[in-house]
Amino acid sequence: MKEGFRQSMAWLHTWSGLAVGWVLFFVFVTGTAGYFNSEITRWMQPELPMYQPGPQDNGKLATAAMDRLQEVAPDAEWWSITLPHHSQAFRRWEEFSISWETMPKEGHEHGIFGRETLDSGNAGQVKTVDPRDTGGGGALYVMHYALHYIDRELAFKLVGVCTMIMLISLVTGVITHKNIFKDFFTFRPGKGQRSWLDAHNVIGVMALPFFLMITYSGLVFFGITYMPAGVAAIYGTDDKAIERYFDDLFGDHSHEAITRPTASVPKMIAQAEAAWGQNQVRSVFIQHDGGEEPRVDISRVRGGQVRVFDAEIMRFHAHTGELLPLDPPDGLTLKTNETLRALHEGRFAEPWLRWLYFVAGLLGAGMIGTGLVLWTVKRRKRLSATSGHFGLRLVEALNAATIAGLPAGVAAYFWANRLLPVDMADRAEWEMHFLFLIWGEALIYAYFRDIRKAWLELLWLATTGFALLPVINALTTDKHLLNTLVAGDWVLAGFDLTMLVLGLAFGYIAIQVKRLWLKKAALKVTTANNETLAGAA
Repeated sequence: MKEGFRQSMAWLHTWSGLAVGWVLFFVFVTGTAGYFNSEITRWMQPELPMYQPGPQDNGKLATAAMDRLQEVAPDAEWWSITLPHHSQAFRRWEEFSISWETMPKEGHEHGIFGRETLDSGNAGQVKTVDPRDTGGGGALYVMHYALHYIDRELAFKLVGVCTMIMLISLVTGVITHKNIFKDFFTFRPGKGQRSWLDAHNVIGVMALPFFLMITYSGLVFFGITYMPAGVAAIYGTDDKAIERYFDDLFGDHSHEAITRPTASVPKMIAQAEAAWGQNQVRSVFIQHDGGEEPRVDISRVRGGQVRVFDAEIMRFHAHTGELLPLDPPDGLTLKTNETLRALHEGRFAEPWLRWLYFVAGLLGAGMIGTGLVLWTVKRRKRLSATSGHFGLRLVEALNAATIAGLPAGVAAYFWANRLLPVDMADRAEWEMHFLFLIWGEALIYAYFRDIRKAWLELLWLATTGFALLPVINALTTDKHLLNTLVAGDWVLAGFDLTMLVLGLAFGYIAIQVKRLWLKKAALKVTTANNETLAGAA
């Protein structure tokens, strides 16, 4: 019975992993890029100036921002001023900017949203830099849960099914490999199927807690989409049901048109900086909820909080300047949801921990990739001469196209950003089209090409695509390594250096794969010669 149970779990692990492996590989690659989505976006908009932080007078900046808001949105539902700072939660340098929402017109629930980026070094004048249209890192991040070219809600559900199956695969994998933790310390290279299984086990155990956390939290992320029955039972199924649900969860407030605070906002900022430290003020938010006092919220730069929306706030009366009490803390349900979301996105992570998330994401792709290759290695000899040849051929082509071709497509996405005309219509969409064109062409190529040659050639394509990106960057912009390293802009320089490392990594894999196959070919020839000599004797 015990052996039968393990065999059942092994079957479930094998086939569930194969059924969704290629989608999950795509999800892990694009999701891992999301841990640096802001840095990627900044590289993909080279028109923006390099990062040059310096001393700043936040009180003066806030005054200039309110002057501008008074011009463009005198009758608004709220004003928001973002002061220049590095956002750990959103993993980027936040520019000096203003945003607002006008009061909704009669018969409308929402007003018109507006936003402008201001020049912190020029008395709050509107910046005139117009960066190129691009999906940036955000497009890659969104794809890991919304896919592309298909209906968004359908994509959510498809990714949810794949995520649930991955959770099943993780649990059944631990059950199936009873010595999985012991085998973690055993890797036998050059042993064919045994080597692939060792690699699969080592990678799986190395980041197993991360894999369990990322899959479970991903399911919780869209819990209402995957399990809508609870909301439907209480709030109904009409178009307003979800709105009523969120009103109960977060609270529903009516808003009055704001007026410019008569109390000194610079003094409020100075009081916050006295409590938190210099340059620790993130934003100024001005709003007037119906039935409450008009308020000014001064928010602190987010640090290492686990929860997504955690932020220290000092609340002032907009016209007297006195401190006001804050809202009561969120309930346990909302805190739990926010915590899981923050863990999934790494919103609280310092740079070193974000790199650890990035490496763990790559390990996830590696675990899926080795599992897919292991499936073909175990069946190649048995199926190549049977009716299962078409299925094996298709799986091998999908493996080569996804594991080697998809990264090449991601590199093509970055190439398109530099090579497409800046004023091209639908430019951001065409960047994404190039990613899928390369991936799709890799599948066709891998299916009709000798599979071993296809693997090597696609690996070299990925190598070339990543390794030459810094060169293409240098030929098309002035934000190349020589300038960014001298300026100390480690976001731009770090992107180029990371592309070089990825190129070297794919090149190393290509060399090792070629050596392994040459070794096997030589061994096969030697074996055939020995058999011929033995037959002649």
